[in-house]
Amino acid sequence: MDAETAARILQLRSAGMSYDGIANQLGVKSGAVRLVIARGGAGRKRRVLPRSDYAAVMKTLASGKTVVETAQRFDVCKDVVTSIKKRFGGVVPRVVEDERKRLDLGHRMEIAIGIRLEETNAEIGRRIGFDRSNVGREIERNGGRKRYNAVAAHERACNAYRRPKEAKLITYPDVRVFVEGKLEDENYWSPEQVANEVRKQFGDERHKWVSFQTIYESLYVQARGALKVDVKKCLRSGRTQRKSRTQTAGQGRIVDMVNIAERPPEADDRRVPGHWEGDLIVGEYGQSAIITLVERTSRFTMLIKIDDKTTIEVTTAMANKIMELPEQLLRSLTWDQGKEMAAHKDFTIATKIDVYFCDPHSPWQRGSNENTNGLLRQYFPKGTDLSQHSQERLDYVAMKLNTRPRKTLGFVTPSEKFNELVAMTA
Repeated sequence: MDAETAARILQLRSAGMSYDGIANQLGVKSGAVRLVIARGGAGRKRRVLPRSDYAAVMKTLASGKTVVETAQRFDVCKDVVTSIKKRFGGVVPRVVEDERKRLDLGHRMEIAIGIRLEETNAEIGRRIGFDRSNVGREIERNGGRKRYNAVAAHERACNAYRRPKEAKLITYPDVRVFVEGKLEDENYWSPEQVANEVRKQFGDERHKWVSFQTIYESLYVQARGALKVDVKKCLRSGRTQRKSRTQTAGQGRIVDMVNIAERPPEADDRRVPGHWEGDLIVGEYGQSAIITLVERTSRFTMLIKIDDKTTIEVTTAMANKIMELPEQLLRSLTWDQGKEMAAHKDFTIATKIDVYFCDPHSPWQRGSNENTNGLLRQYFPKGTDLSQHSQERLDYVAMKLNTRPRKTLGFVTPSEKFNELVAMTA
């Protein structure tokens, strides 16, 4: 199709004519009309995305951009971005060929010349822009100074780079079985916690250690799928691709609420115990809910059953439960701006606990509680009736969370840390 016809198609379309109407008037196929309009003209061609841009695409998606926004940024069809996202499972690739500085044939020719001129490794390195250690390793692994051949060295390096490296979880079946067992455990271990346990289990065999990123890649990335597909269901998110987080909507304002900016500084550094974060996890159709409380220093979790989400029910149930704790561990409570805490002043009078409210759209200001709510969704999936769970069941789930080692606590459990704080206040 020539440029004149394409321009005419765009002109008629901007005037409001239908695709079929344009096709009939100009004597072309309707599909051709749609293609021209989609491309913005006959002269526009889709850009072929080089492999070196794949990592940049994944980083853009990880930053929170949508598939459409990412496609527009790289000037490609959104199907290309979707295909790349599926290929990497939402994981930003750690190594991309063009992202790493590598010796090319020209560099190796310069090394060969430097050897003939009897230059030192440092002199050769300064001339080609590499550290002398890189030059030294390059010479040693290719026969030393007496036998170094630039062309042969480059061919050997290219072959080594192309050779696929087998994933550790495939190479070491015992490690794979251990990782799968932890992920499938009822405690719902996260990949980061599992990676730490691998180091403990195989402490003397450092070559078997795996990072949490390796575990994520084996779950998500097609080319490195060493773990069973069913294991994906054991991740607390339940996703089959990694996904960037987005902000959640707020719920309005509350009368006489005190902003989190006025919370005592001692609560921010988590050194002083007794500062809590709270929220509700909501069930099917928003008709049922569970109160979740997390102590900021120990990450100790308490779950409270409620019959409804009214402010009287929430504040009364929470006051009755939290007053079971020592007074020294009851200093403040941080909540979002949910209307279930509209009676916060009555709660403060009953418990002597000051209540502080987060800024709108700022769930990270209750980071410990948000993280805990995510963990709880493995036990209480979204879209289910939460009223069916008894307080005994909630206490059991809380016990499961409180006996899981946490990286932020040096892989001590919240229960151990909380008991230590209770002993200190006794």
